[in-house]
Amino acid sequence: MPFQVPTQTYSGKIEEVTIGTGEKSITLGGETTLAWHEFEGEIASHPKVAMEVYDNNPSDWPEAINKEIAEVASDPVKWALKCQNEWSADLVCLQLASTDPNGEDRSGDAAAKTVSAVLEAIDIPLIVYGTENAEKDKEVLEKVANVASGKNIGIGPATEENYKTIAAAVMGFDLNIIALTPCDVNLAKQLNIHLSQMGLSKNKIIIDPSTGALGYGLDYTYTIIERLKLAALQQGDEMTRFPVICNLGIESWKTKEAKVTAIEEPSWGDGATRAISWELMTALSMATAGADLLVMRHPEAVAGFKKTVRAITK
Repeated sequence: MPFQVPTQTYSGKIEEVTIGTGEKSITLGGETTLAWHEFEGEIASHPKVAMEVYDNNPSDWPEAINKEIAEVASDPVKWALKCQNEWSADLVCLQLASTDPNGEDRSGDAAAKTVSAVLEAIDIPLIVYGTENAEKDKEVLEKVANVASGKNIGIGPATEENYKTIAAAVMGFDLNIIALTPCDVNLAKQLNIHLSQMGLSKNKIIIDPSTGALGYGLDYTYTIIERLKLAALQQGDEMTRFPVICNLGIESWKTKEAKVTAIEEPSWGDGATRAISWELMTALSMATAGADLLVMRHPEAVAGFKKTVRAITK
């Protein structure tokens, strides 16, 4: 008797959110089943990768990544072009770290100039992240939205403390919003309800559930993403039917496993291999949970992720 693979039928569908314009635009979501379960439903788009670009010159990163970005670290435009042309990024994620009030505290106008320059240089889609300082992000992301009009970028994070300002800017310039909440399904749903009540279209919302790296909260993030997807696909919950983004590069590379050298911990093996593997395993875990967009840092981790996705889905 032939073996019959048990299958599950789902009634829901994740909203499709398009970032960018023209032929290089990227559409997230659209799935009617869980990650990799194409035997049960349709997966319109497999997970995409946005590579990090910072608007300041990172000074405390491990050597394994510093040597990759050494020639471009002080120029976000060149860095973005390297992600696009050499590292096969699907999108660029511009992190406006210089606007942090506890750091350089650059203005929204300065940040907007950087965003405009990056947008002018690249032809793949862009997403922009503030610093998670609710008040400062309101000022910065309003300015960013203004210069990104017509480019259909994604901006965030919008949180419970500042979503009204950022959502108004997103609607005014027809952009996409990244809604950030701590690892909690109900908090994510509540923020999505607020955004919908403001009149934001459902095809303009991306969920950021907060990301924990391997060994540092990955299991919490995994569970939250899985529960969001099940609520959307199985339970008919319209406020969870949105693509999920995981901003994992920053989380993976601040772990001690990514920072400690082989000299400091000989039993841990080569530091670069360990750090890259840490990011790769975090990304694959988030994709398996159901994340639609992964924000990554090291080109070898990105290449490894894309190779694995091709092997799984061919």
